[in-house]
Amino acid sequence: MLGLLRLLLLLPRPGSPEPPGLASLSPGAPPQAPDLLYADGLRAYAAGAWAPAVALLREALRSQAALGRARLDCGAHCAAEPGAALLDALALDSGPGAAQGAWERLLLRAALRRAECLTQCTARRLGPGGAARLRVGSSLRDTFRRREPYNYLQRAYYQLKKLDLAASAAHTFFVANPAHLQMREDMAKYRRMPGVRPQSFRDLETPPHWAAYDTGLELLARQEAELALPRLEEALQESLAQMESCRAGCEGPEEQQREGEEDGPGNQGGLYEAIAGHWIQVLQCRQRCVVDTATRPGRSFPVPDFLPGQLRQLHEAHAQVGNLSQAVENVLSVLLFYPEDEAAKKALNEYQVQLGEPRSGLGPREDIQRFILRSLGEKRQLYYAMEHLGASFRDPDPWTPAAFIPEALREKLREDQEKRPWDHEPPQLKPLTHWKDVLLLEGVTLTQDARQLNGSERAVLDGLLSPAECGALLQLARDAAEAGARSGYRGRRSPHTPHERFEGLTVLKAAQLAQAGAVGRQSAKLLLEVSERVRALTQAYFSPDRPLHLSFTHLVCRSAIEGEQEQRMDLSHPVHADNCVLDPDTGECWREPPAYTYRDYSGLLYLNDDFQGGDLFFTEPNALTVTSLNEGVKVLGKTADFSVPALSCSRELGPSSLRGPIPEAEPALTSQAQVHPRCGRLVAFSSGVENPHGVWAVTRGRRCTLALWHTWAPEHREQEWTEAKELLQEPEEEKEEMPSRDPSPEPPSRRLQRVQDKAGKPPRVREEL
Repeated sequence: MLGLLRLLLLLPRPGSPEPPGLASLSPGAPPQAPDLLYADGLRAYAAGAWAPAVALLREALRSQAALGRARLDCGAHCAAEPGAALLDALALDSGPGAAQGAWERLLLRAALRRAECLTQCTARRLGPGGAARLRVGSSLRDTFRRREPYNYLQRAYYQLKKLDLAASAAHTFFVANPAHLQMREDMAKYRRMPGVRPQSFRDLETPPHWAAYDTGLELLARQEAELALPRLEEALQESLAQMESCRAGCEGPEEQQREGEEDGPGNQGGLYEAIAGHWIQVLQCRQRCVVDTATRPGRSFPVPDFLPGQLRQLHEAHAQVGNLSQAVENVLSVLLFYPEDEAAKKALNEYQVQLGEPRSGLGPREDIQRFILRSLGEKRQLYYAMEHLGASFRDPDPWTPAAFIPEALREKLREDQEKRPWDHEPPQLKPLTHWKDVLLLEGVTLTQDARQLNGSERAVLDGLLSPAECGALLQLARDAAEAGARSGYRGRRSPHTPHERFEGLTVLKAAQLAQAGAVGRQSAKLLLEVSERVRALTQAYFSPDRPLHLSFTHLVCRSAIEGEQEQRMDLSHPVHADNCVLDPDTGECWREPPAYTYRDYSGLLYLNDDFQGGDLFFTEPNALTVTSLNEGVKVLGKTADFSVPALSCSRELGPSSLRGPIPEAEPALTSQAQVHPRCGRLVAFSSGVENPHGVWAVTRGRRCTLALWHTWAPEHREQEWTEAKELLQEPEEEKEEMPSRDPSPEPPSRRLQRVQDKAGKPPRVREEL
């Protein structure tokens, strides 16, 4: 209680300006336990005590950051202390005549001294007890890594009428969670609010190396190499510093490293096995720091060759402004990674010719030399552990020389490389005539093309699912909902309208539920198979010469709330485009966050039609009044209720939604073309400004759809799809019968489908919702 009162005293007076961002509340004060602060912040949030919640959550963030800085600084301080000549001493004492076990005494004595130094240093920085008192568990570390405190902060700031800070917190959370559909809607609402400035949408946790890197690339693109050079150099230095910070975190408690690691020597008992096991985990963690540093927040895959790529940009920029000596240093550093890089060797020859006679002292950058030597030393130890101790290691670097890999491991690693998890893609592109034949053979019919849909890059295909398959997927959605595993909105009111409930299921959650026995394994497999079927047909129709990858798959059900449909005037899903932020006033679409800018094609596969409303419609880019295709004009007013800003979380004390008047009025809206759902019908279209779309209100019943988005960018492919496939490939004792594929392309109307159980039990009625 005293701690809470102290934090409340630190809050600014009502009406006083708050510092930008989430600045430290008590500069210089020792950090408190982040887990306790976070728990107290959530309790205050649940009680509606918004100001204390903000204070506690911000202090939890500050303490977590201070804990990481203390670990980094103390590690650097203790590593630089006298006694670094341990290796020389070991070499002398291991020579002829050395006492047996002398190396052991020296090694363990050095370890004890380092432990003493770290303990004293962290106690000075963090107070009595040091890091042991403030140890943070893996669950909470993941919570901070996902930036979940900002999810709560944005709502608390909204309640305190601090909209700029609410928008900043929302944007910070969204950057690390771009698939969070609720936050995407909240971001769009913040953008429409008067008083929220565009500069409020800033990432409060942007890693310094990404800020400098993006600015440098932007200046290079504008041919401003001289201005880009300081930012590119800053990006490289900050990248190396970020790796040091990450590496310092690898030396935490052993339980911190064990998560996600396979059994190794450390689990076999004994002093030396335990030491070796922990050391191997530290080395594995340090090697992964390269990937962590090269991965943008919210992304699944790192920027390939991040450090060598920065060096290439640096040497080219230096050459453009005439700094040939620095260009030589950077291109020589590239050659340290890739000695046979033809482009780098050619550039080096050109620079040397322009410099004239050779200059002494020109060589690769010292910081890069240190980085490579240290990394190769760690790789050598890890490959040794793989060969002799059965440890596991995935080398994150494509530049590792083959000579560092033991001969006995090279063949196995080559086989593993060939078994990458992307085997679900077509092995090679097929000609368009082949795909047309596939469409016909599969019983799929083209019902409407772009011309008939009054637009461009749109199509309606029928017959992708049989009635039994629709029933199986509907049953999967019901079983998952009953298991309490609704992903996205947990069956609450839809983020798009207060008059409907929204439930969603991802492919990975379906696979996990299948493993737990909560849903049928064959139904979860069917979800995967159908999503790949849609991807293949979408590629066949729109992009036969360029592979498409699934970027997100979501089984979504919208249900009308009884008693709330009279005189309803809103939409089930407002007009939007899938890869850009639509501006109805200008008709422009901004391809920037919070939009999923990497999406190229979208698809909606319908599972049922026994509901009222819920038709998909397309509009012109202004999202207002256009000519209807064949049904005249439909006018839609705007509701006076909306949810701002709600969020979903895994805890019981998650936030609820607010409703209030919308300050602006919306003009009339009509549809350019409409599509009525039915089982097995796919609507596919390009994701850009050419296809703004929305969904009419669902006024009765439950509408279920498999929503899919595709991308040309392989780095944005859906990682959860592969994880789900691997989960479902495990051997199973009992197999559930897969619904048979009905060759007829005619989908069902409103009727009940009976699915015969494999064990010969009486037929179970599955209602086609």
